[in-house]
Amino acid sequence: MNRRRGPAFWCLAAFFALFVLFLYGPTLTILVLSFQGPSGGLTFPMNGVSLHWFKNLFEKQMVGDFAGSFQRSMILGIAAMLVTVVASFMAGLAFRTRFRGSAIVFYLAIASLIVPSILISLGIGLLFRVLGWEAAWYSSAFGAHLTWTLPFGLLIMFAVFNRFDRRYEEAARDLGATSWQTIRHVVIPILLPSLIGVGLFGFTLSYDEFSRSLYTSGTFNTLPLEIYGMTTNVTTPVLYALGTVTTGVSFLVIGIALVSVIILRRRRERHGSDAGKAA
Repeated sequence: MNRRRGPAFWCLAAFFALFVLFLYGPTLTILVLSFQGPSGGLTFPMNGVSLHWFKNLFEKQMVGDFAGSFQRSMILGIAAMLVTVVASFMAGLAFRTRFRGSAIVFYLAIASLIVPSILISLGIGLLFRVLGWEAAWYSSAFGAHLTWTLPFGLLIMFAVFNRFDRRYEEAARDLGATSWQTIRHVVIPILLPSLIGVGLFGFTLSYDEFSRSLYTSGTFNTLPLEIYGMTTNVTTPVLYALGTVTTGVSFLVIGIALVSVIILRRRRERHGSDAGKAA
């Protein structure tokens, strides 16, 4: 602990400081400017401090539909999260056993990660147009988002199942549990923190997705598209207020997920200690 830090440490520390600055500096700037006074502008110096622009954000706007786009993105994110968690978990169970063509299926499932997002959005939009279907945020955009969230969910669950000790399942079957009971009472409780992580990842990827929504959302924008549209039309700090609110929602979702994981771990530890005392 008393040794002097070498040059490598200070180089890495400076690199990390720059990384944090570029990552959170713009967010902090938007956060501060969103509290401009009623006559404030988009730049420093600030002209007073107030909550005027947050109030203005929830009023009817001449340009943009924050409330509608926010609701659509939340619904889309939750739907993508649920499908990603269920499909990833089922795929993780299925791929524990080798079957013919498993490698092909795996690479087809994750191939969308290496294809540019804008091309996938354009392709899905063209496909709907050729088939005569109307592109919408709840159909074509939903499918486009799943091409982004599902591969990540699959990769996470495959890694989790590779570390999973199957002796827990064997012990449950020895005690007379059926396959469904084993999954419900043994596998899911053990993997629940990982499933929450997959859900959180799926929600945030869908909630923030821009490229795969560009040609697939149809008439009504999702929140990232609405924000992009407002940057070319809105010239007041209401745009910064919108950025602050959306960032706050993202951190709120992360906080809820972390609290859920902590509660699950404490409950598991408490049950484990109770079982030890009973023994």
